[in-house]
Amino acid sequence: MIFVLRQIYESFRFAMQALRSNLTRTILSLLGVTVGIFAIVAVFTIVDSLERSIREDMSFIGTNVIYIQKFPWSFDGPDYPWWKYNRRPNNSIDEFKFLEKNTSHAQGVTLLVQRGNGVVKHKSNSISNVLVQGVSFQYAQVREVNIASGRYFSPQEIERARAVAIIGADLAESLFPGQDPVGKSVSYKGLRFAVVGVMQKEGANIFGDTSNDIRFIVPYGAMAKIYAFGRRGISPTIALKGRDDDAGLVKLENEVRGLLRAKRGLKPTQEDDFAINRTEFFADAITSLFGVISFAGGIIGSFSILVGGFGIANIMFVSVKERTNLIGIQKSLGAQDYFILGQFLFEAVLLSLIGGVVGVAMVWGLTLIPQDILSLNMSERNMMIGLLVAVVVGVLSGVAPAWIAARLDPVEAIRS
Repeated sequence: MIFVLRQIYESFRFAMQALRSNLTRTILSLLGVTVGIFAIVAVFTIVDSLERSIREDMSFIGTNVIYIQKFPWSFDGPDYPWWKYNRRPNNSIDEFKFLEKNTSHAQGVTLLVQRGNGVVKHKSNSISNVLVQGVSFQYAQVREVNIASGRYFSPQEIERARAVAIIGADLAESLFPGQDPVGKSVSYKGLRFAVVGVMQKEGANIFGDTSNDIRFIVPYGAMAKIYAFGRRGISPTIALKGRDDDAGLVKLENEVRGLLRAKRGLKPTQEDDFAINRTEFFADAITSLFGVISFAGGIIGSFSILVGGFGIANIMFVSVKERTNLIGIQKSLGAQDYFILGQFLFEAVLLSLIGGVVGVAMVWGLTLIPQDILSLNMSERNMMIGLLVAVVVGVLSGVAPAWIAARLDPVEAIRS
């Protein structure tokens, strides 16, 4: 063990001495590897940060949630039978109450009716493009509703269709600048709603109007006073949150399918006249998409690191040529082939690794710069990938020059 450590130390000492003796050449060689590692790690960091941002922005659909709707989320190409799905019956309040009463595998069951492009007013202030939602009491159990001030709906307010509302942060700031909206009233479609709660500010996301900041949430019974929905109006969505494990979600889906088929009187030979959509559809789609993007980014970045690898190989061949006489002296004094091989290979790996460290440090420095569009965060995995790639490039670039150096004849090497 002591012998091995000594060999490593000697190789490290020779490598550092060689790199310091040709500092300009070393720096120029480092640039190729640095740019290559920077490109690869930066691509992976940006892709990971973008994927994380999209997943966070999609939190509005919830996790472990299934949605009962007319149309499925998956499209089957140009032959998508939209006309068949369009003829399906709308969900009804009666079906929602039936599922709420009879499901045993759900943590929460909620009804969701929504309309976009709403205009909410308070005195002379108004805000447009508001997403108006009518919900049942268990809505907060299916989706996140983070209340900054005030409270959530009470069961009595939902059952009696009271004209109360929970508003987003942007609505509160626009309609009540410098005031607490809780206890005050707003109007929508001529109906006055008392504000009982204000949601925490989320900020903009890539999906536009999905942010809670521009939502206006009311009991579904109060929304029924404005819009007709059910079989002859707007199609409500029934959302059910399953247990935290995948098996629980599968059980819930099977249970809901059986209950709703029985409720609608479908025969065993008839296909479902409803769609059960799972949030995993979007998660799987995002994973597949960013897997392709990461692969493409890695291929593009590999061209940069390839240039750096050629640069190191070229420098190592030159180094062998310059130190041929020294290699002959070392071998004449008893240095084994593996020592010469390890000496030059260690030098190539060290050179590449220094470039990799600099490249990773540059990406890390970028993550410290505040970004308005996309917050970058370099993971330990990407850092390790960058350093591992640097080591591999060093080995591949230095193995041929090191092998040539190890196979030199000591007599011929001294004469050179």
